[in-house]
Amino acid sequence: MTLEADATLDASGLNCPEPVMMLHNKVRDIAPGALLKVIATDPSTQRDIPKFCVFLGHELVEKSEGEGRYLYWIRKKVE
Repeated sequence: MTLEADATLDASGLNCPEPVMMLHNKVRDIAPGALLKVIATDPSTQRDIPKFCVFLGHELVEKSEGEGRYLYWIRKKVE
């Protein structure tokens, strides 16, 4: 399955809590229902990003891991 992101957030090289702080700001900037791709290198994002989605009601569409990178596709909730 190939997902076409409406926007991308590259948080590579950043450590907790920066990726989630950046994600919070980026989600504010995209349209409801838009798909955001997040690229991260911090392993703690495996815990933090799913919790972020549950807490704020966004959909974690897909996540994957490989070569020291963590990829997340998040659909912003529609109000």
